[in-house]
Amino acid sequence: MHDDQTNNTALHRLRRTALGALTAVTTALLCMSAQAQNAPVTGSQRATAQQVAQQGVPLAELAPNAPDTYVVKRGDTLWGISGIYLLRPWRWPELWGMNLQDIANPHLIFPGQTLYLDKQGGYARLRTRPNDNSEPATVRVSPRTRSDSLANSALPTLKPHLIEPFLVEPMVVDEQTLLRAPRIVATTEDRVLMSAGDRAYARSDASNPLRAEPGEPRQYRVFRDAVPLKDPGTGEILGYEAQYLGKAELVHGESVAVTPDGKGGSTADHVPATVDITATREEIRAGDRLLPAPERTFISYTPHAPEGDVEARVVSIYGSAFANAAQNQVIAINMGEDDGIQSGHVLNLMTQGDRIKDTTADARDMIKLPSESNGMAMVFRTFDRISYALILDVRTTVRVGDRLITPR
Repeated sequence: MHDDQTNNTALHRLRRTALGALTAVTTALLCMSAQAQNAPVTGSQRATAQQVAQQGVPLAELAPNAPDTYVVKRGDTLWGISGIYLLRPWRWPELWGMNLQDIANPHLIFPGQTLYLDKQGGYARLRTRPNDNSEPATVRVSPRTRSDSLANSALPTLKPHLIEPFLVEPMVVDEQTLLRAPRIVATTEDRVLMSAGDRAYARSDASNPLRAEPGEPRQYRVFRDAVPLKDPGTGEILGYEAQYLGKAELVHGESVAVTPDGKGGSTADHVPATVDITATREEIRAGDRLLPAPERTFISYTPHAPEGDVEARVVSIYGSAFANAAQNQVIAINMGEDDGIQSGHVLNLMTQGDRIKDTTADARDMIKLPSESNGMAMVFRTFDRISYALILDVRTTVRVGDRLITPR
């Protein structure tokens, strides 16, 4: 009898624990669903979608091979699906507007959903059900022990691994900011080069010492001398790109050690801060600088064309080893927040137009070929006068000086 009571008590406790865990998971999923529903959708994009939802988009706006049905797969992106159905994928509000009632928010499209293309009267709409009278398609969900956030399951705009490193690594600063930043002054065991797992010592400006106190930064990024980013047209310096080397954690703050001199006096020596190198992209050495690591942020990139005319140029190709950029590489452009550039802006890449000798003419004079459309790029990080963009697709390689304009 005593054993039965014990077993019943244990079973009751187990059920209560499982119910509590299920409630916690459900609450978390609902909260994350609400966050996804609050993903940014501008008023103009919503207005475009509402207008298109009344009749759909002209068939002429559809991509030539737009499928009648499409099952959303894990790894798909909003940009990719827009490109499957539309000739101009940056005009995703039209895709969203095709089915405004079924797809109330494009950020809540999930793997497993089936999209149906409905063509009537010269217009097209995209639905999540075969026709207006049928029931929504059933999506079977199996329980699993691993927890997944809806934010991670919903379709992203771009493949995250292509841009996540650049959200923290490239750092555009003014020259003085880096010069005033704390610097590594010594290492343990007199090492010249440091890597992950090594301990080092850092010293800062006397007016702003490194402190390991509550509320003070403990996580830092390590940078080397900043490289000027110059406007390819004017030569003006638009900012300085610091070379990212790795990460460091502050262990002990700076202090002052007072040592008796044996003559009734004392000597005060500066004691640098202690930092541990936690990750490296390149080897770190004395003289490299520390900047506080920013808080990790999750940005929802909504691809859209700038409202006005943009005339930007490629300033640099991220990574000094590259002279030309290809698809999925990152470029810096000579326009930023001061010029109205926003994360999510899609720009049309243009070739420079080569200068060639006209071999068909007697004079053999030089001519310049016209600039041609070369692909698309999307801005994902902005600074005051510089922005970083990911090359989404490209026909030929991209070079410094190439133009980027508002897509039509």
